[in-house]
Amino acid sequence: MNDRIRELAEHCDFYVGNEHYDKSHEEQQRLFMEKFAELIIKECGVALSPMLRDMISRGQAYDLIRQHFGVEE
Repeated sequence: MNDRIRELAEHCDFYVGNEHYDKSHEEQQRLFMEKFAELIIKECGVALSPMLRDMISRGQAYDLIRQHFGVEE
């Protein structure tokens, strides 16, 4: 696991622990997985932006990825 993925996972632990401490373990795990997937998708948009610069605008590429996965801004 690279450092950036580790950072995203730690962010999700913090998010679930502080925002949803009153929920069941299963609900916390579901929230963690949803948040982690959302952050990974956002990171993919950031990573792909330079490569897609010549094909379509960076904003469009990022928006297409987010829309495909249903991730809100």
